[in-house]
Amino acid sequence: MREQAAAQVASAIASADRIALCAHVSPDGDTIGSTLGLGLGLIQLGKAVTLFCQDKVPDNLHFLPGWEMYRKPEEAGDASFDLLVAVDAADLLRLGTGASLREISRHTAQVDHHGTNPHYMQVNLVDATASATSLLIFGLLKMMGVKLNREIAMCLYTGISTDTGNFSFGNTTEEAFQVVGELMRYQIPLPEMSRTLFRERTKAQFLLTRRAMDSIMFWQDDQVAGMKLAWKDFLETGTLSEHADTIVNLAMDIAGVEMAFLVRETADGSVKASLRARAPRKVDQLAASLGGGGHAQAAGCTLSLPLDEAVETIASAMVKSLGSPSAPDAGRV
Repeated sequence: MREQAAAQVASAIASADRIALCAHVSPDGDTIGSTLGLGLGLIQLGKAVTLFCQDKVPDNLHFLPGWEMYRKPEEAGDASFDLLVAVDAADLLRLGTGASLREISRHTAQVDHHGTNPHYMQVNLVDATASATSLLIFGLLKMMGVKLNREIAMCLYTGISTDTGNFSFGNTTEEAFQVVGELMRYQIPLPEMSRTLFRERTKAQFLLTRRAMDSIMFWQDDQVAGMKLAWKDFLETGTLSEHADTIVNLAMDIAGVEMAFLVRETADGSVKASLRARAPRKVDQLAASLGGGGHAQAAGCTLSLPLDEAVETIASAMVKSLGSPSAPDAGRV
């Protein structure tokens, strides 16, 4: 199934000269790594490639070659494309303003690994068994005869390592290790990349993390943990919303916690929620019920609710999913 879908995407790419690649909103390591890896490969094949993303590339990914090539979808102007490829976007909404690129593209395709993906493009390479979309891009590039190099390997390694939690999440597969073994042949700067991706934080980020940790609450005999950040927390610490992306994982490190969340206010007043679960618990359907999506153990959504109402909404949903009474018995630590 994967090979057949990959061949269809490869054929669409071969028939196109001007190609737009679009990453999802609030970009992470996989959507940026896989989009960049594909883009660099297509440039090698002589394609005219433009990379798009509604939101800025996170600071900790600025070491990736080509990150500065991204444009906002509205910058497309009067341009037109033979092919639009959405990368690592579970549905059309995840493209944000990038969804408008379909209107100026003759053909559309996508590469993604989310199980909730509704196959919203003309050609769909979607495989939920892949640990990361970057794994699918790796196979696609090899199918098209692209010669891997250090730059492409850095991008794909970033996507695989971040989506597997540095190879610690339950979605880490034998395939992930096999592909990373091949990528290591290209002398990627592993120590420096690992430090940047998983360890290094600015002082401002530490201060933001402390505020989130100070807000932690527990429900249902400490099986559910939640944290919150108000918009003023970002303003007062001089941080951006992207700097909170991995904070939710700290709650999952607490012994006994089965499900966790972080909710954070944004500049426009909406609330972004990051949801996590320990297998066999799942949060993908919970996120979908709130207008979001993602993976079984890592998902997210955006709510148009006051911050504290968002906390109660998600906490109650998580408690209910545990098969327990919905009324939370939260206690701040």
